[in-house]
Amino acid sequence: MDWLSATEALTLLGTQKQTLYANVSRGRIKARPDPADSRRSLYRGDDVRRLAQRAAGRRRQEVVATEAMHWGEPVLRTAISTVEGGRLLYRGEDACDLSHAASLEDIATLLWQAPARPATAGQGAGQGLAAAFAALAARAAQPVVMGQSAALLVHEANLVLGTLAQALTGDGNADAPLHMRLAFHWGRAEAADAIRRALVLLADHELNASTFAARVTVSTGASLWAGTLAGLAALSGPRHGLASRGIAALVDDIGDLPDAAAEPALRDWLGEGRDVPGMGHPLYPHGDPRCQALLASFAPMPAFQTYRMAAQSLTGDLPNIDFALAALTARFDLPADAGLVLFAMGRSVGWLAHMMEQIGSGQSIRPRARYVGPAAR
Repeated sequence: MDWLSATEALTLLGTQKQTLYANVSRGRIKARPDPADSRRSLYRGDDVRRLAQRAAGRRRQEVVATEAMHWGEPVLRTAISTVEGGRLLYRGEDACDLSHAASLEDIATLLWQAPARPATAGQGAGQGLAAAFAALAARAAQPVVMGQSAALLVHEANLVLGTLAQALTGDGNADAPLHMRLAFHWGRAEAADAIRRALVLLADHELNASTFAARVTVSTGASLWAGTLAGLAALSGPRHGLASRGIAALVDDIGDLPDAAAEPALRDWLGEGRDVPGMGHPLYPHGDPRCQALLASFAPMPAFQTYRMAAQSLTGDLPNIDFALAALTARFDLPADAGLVLFAMGRSVGWLAHMMEQIGSGQSIRPRARYVGPAAR
């Protein structure tokens, strides 16, 4: 794998610097800090050459639409969040700055532009993700009231968030902030501040897979309950909310090795055609700021430091939020599914904001498929 300087990349592409940076932010070109000068970046040669070989001129609409579904062009308008200049912004405010003191309820109030007061209807046993799926499914099956006012949608959003929290944490400490409820439920009061930061940093991330699933669902007229259920289902995959568990498993295999042995072991892992989990992010070529903000609240276990250094050396990538979640889980001895639970609790706030925005637009999301099957007989 070769890496090019900005000058070399621009010469091959024949474009301006702004276009190069846009291709990096959209995941078309991978970038890494220049080891000789941290103020500069290097760009993966294979990515640059692939783009340089594309035919000049405007691409056909069908190609643009196809690539939009894979870190490509924006496909929906939103005022809720975005990634800009390596920063995650919630309605224009830096999420990492907010994580220093804000609670998840504060972020919900910001994203919903209405008071967040999680409420529940009934009692829950705090049985975790299975209980969350069941509680959401029960309400999603009920008839939908169309044409709800903004105030009624906010009321329903508070019920959804409260019901999800109750399913994940139980009835105890029901009046406490959501991060405290999780800390008490897990018996880890000392982890409360790190949990709070994680929930804030996970609250939204523009049009990720689970958020898109939630928006598509309510665009059909389905309820916030149904949309949250769809978001939770999408989140539960190993390429999304479950990613931190894969990192923990690999750290268990590699992290306790001597430094000199960790990198060869990780190289063997790569040699089997697999990616290194927890490293890099297409929207953050210079490092995921959410990871840095979360790791600032606790000291990771030595095994995670060993893994991180070996992975950075081999890939040139910096750790992402999934790495930080795995490190948080290990540092405070949280349950194995803690990363997914934190993701579900935090991201539900963003799902609800996006769903209310989608309902307010009055539009359905119904893209066309690009057919590549046999021609008509």
